Amino acid sequence: MRRFLENHFKLKEKKTSIKTEIMAGFTTFVTMVYILAVNPAILSTAWPDGQATGGLFTATAIMCVVGTVLMAVISKYPFALAPGMGLNAFFAYVVVVQAGGNWYNGLLLLLIQGIGFVVLASIKFRERIFEAIPKSMKLAIGVGIGLFIMHIGLQNAGFVVSHPSTLVTLGDMSSAPVILFMIGVLITGALLANKIPGGLLLGMMMTYSLGLFAQSAGFYKVGLHGHSLVPMGIAALPPSISEVNLITNLSKVDFSGISILTIVTLMIVLLIVEGLDTVGAAIALSEKCEDFLDESGDLPGKGKVLLADALTTGIGALFGTSTTTTYIESAAGVQVGGRTGLTGWIVAALFVVAMFFWPIFSVIPSFATAPALVYVGLFMTTTVAKIMWNDAKTGDTDYTEALPAFLVMVLMPLTFSISDGVVFGTISYVALKLLSGRFREVSAMMYILAGFFALKLVFQF
Repeated sequence: MRRFLENHFKLKEKKTSIKTEIMAGFTTFVTMVYILAVNPAILSTAWPDGQATGGLFTATAIMCVVGTVLMAVISKYPFALAPGMGLNAFFAYVVVVQAGGNWYNGLLLLLIQGIGFVVLASIKFRERIFEAIPKSMKLAIGVGIGLFIMHIGLQNAGFVVSHPSTLVTLGDMSSAPVILFMIGVLITGALLANKIPGGLLLGMMMTYSLGLFAQSAGFYKVGLHGHSLVPMGIAALPPSISEVNLITNLSKVDFSGISILTIVTLMIVLLIVEGLDTVGAAIALSEKCEDFLDESGDLPGKGKVLLADALTTGIGALFGTSTTTTYIESAAGVQVGGRTGLTGWIVAALFVVAMFFWPIFSVIPSFATAPALVYVGLFMTTTVAKIMWNDAKTGDTDYTEALPAFLVMVLMPLTFSISDGVVFGTISYVALKLLSGRFREVSAMMYILAGFFALKLVFQF
């Protein structure tokens, strides 16, 4: 077995070993396993009663396994996949809502998107779209999604609530869930500051443990949908995905009354946002290890990474979860020496084991998962410093770059819509470049997108 693994994954050529790959896989798993609690919590908001978390948990775990294995087989890189943060919120709060509030409509759109991604990846058109978007907007989209995710976390914890006059305000700072959330933010921050592996997971579990203690002491009654925080057991068979998957519920798809142009808009924004997420993660991961880059500083086989990601998106829709994508948390495994697809196989195996600990994940409340959302949002907003706010030659503010980026960032959380941020950012970018006589700086693809989005606003489709 050892010889087979060494030869198949070319471990010596990649300057790694079985032991190193196993450690890298374990490290990556620990840093991203929090998704098993967070993703079902976000996606369940698309259900009227929020009771589909069992099936969503299993679907999430399945796609972590399938996606990571596909990446290991196709690209042979040590990159793990899971339902993307930000992409899950976009699906639950935008795609499903605009698709008539029908969960299965949203999944069908993701399936079509996944099929389209496979085709676009094969002709490298997807990469061309990514390259056509200006760098300032690429960065701003990531920052905006980060702020959006943070806002969801604050809302789920009750830290911010709706207000009839100001629209949003602070929640009850004396309530137990809010207090536990704030403690959880500090605990998680301390773990991350001390570079403890799996800081997000440990912070979530420690916050949950504090909730258990508070409940047992009789301070208050808390829990998901009023249920106890005490799990019914430690291990059990994973819940069925019969309710959430598209395969057995295809007959429930119903697009009557939904404009085709609305659907096209959703597909375009999905293409942009998901493409940015995947390519951006691949570039960021390759930068963590220069061994992955060629002489020109590019990532060899980048198309294979995109292909694996595209296939996983379509498969995820069939099983019943939002877009599955390459996870930046894979950097943790890369940093401890992961260099081959063997790392991915280890990650996948650990997610298979984690599936059977559903009873524990099912009782983790929103005040314990919310700190993870806050820090994921923080991670995504750190790139704001890379946005070209000022002209490189004069040092003055370049409003043709700054305003579109600013609109993208602030409109996503304020309108609770990732697509609205992309729409107004694109239109303002093209308009300002035209009005300032710098129209040659705009790619043909951006003109097409801006024109389409402008029609969307005028005709309200």
